[in-house]
Amino acid sequence: MEVRALTFDVFGTLLDWRPTIASALRESGLSPHPEELADDWRARALAATREVNQKQRPWRTFDGLHEVTLGELLDERGLALESEGRAALVRAWHQLAPWPGVPAGLESLRRRRVVAALSNGNLALLVDLVRHADLRFDCLLSAELARVYKPAAEVYRTGVRLLGLEPGEVMMVAAHPFDLGGARGAGLRTAFIDRPLEYGPGSPRREDPEADVSVKDLDELAARLEGL
Repeated sequence: MEVRALTFDVFGTLLDWRPTIASALRESGLSPHPEELADDWRARALAATREVNQKQRPWRTFDGLHEVTLGELLDERGLALESEGRAALVRAWHQLAPWPGVPAGLESLRRRRVVAALSNGNLALLVDLVRHADLRFDCLLSAELARVYKPAAEVYRTGVRLLGLEPGEVMMVAAHPFDLGGARGAGLRTAFIDRPLEYGPGSPRREDPEADVSVKDLDELAARLEGL
């Protein structure tokens, strides 16, 4: 079955979130180790999505989860920051830079196939991100539409349904094996893209042997797709 559409994870796969968030935390004066604080915040937000799926937290948008997990992080560490400063940190997630080659790589892939974001980010957040990073998608698909978070199968199924395709005609592209595992469970094909510096030097190594293809960047993905 031909791959007719590519759906992309955004945070970490297309956008290099860590430098922007660490810089915002550094400017806030919260910690002498802003990278460590950024990693903690990111981990808490991802854990919160799992808790939403497990009905341990009420539904909130990804912006909402960033806001509440920031508050939890500050409270647990005994750090003080007034509401305006907290809001500025949450807004920093709307201004992330792409990994090198991503805008051009998406343009290349669009020549042959539909390209869509399929992200845990809410739609308002995604709109700001793609405008800031100059990413051109055919559409934006958000977990907000399904009111659950990846890797719940309903997120991927909702994306496939809205594209008017069969699951086997859609390939999920992500740097995170848990995301690709969820996509495969929903019947999608998968592509693993390696982002070895997502958490800076010394990031834990990741791979996904079950992915249909594993690549280092979007240019290699385009070349590999021509061989499928």
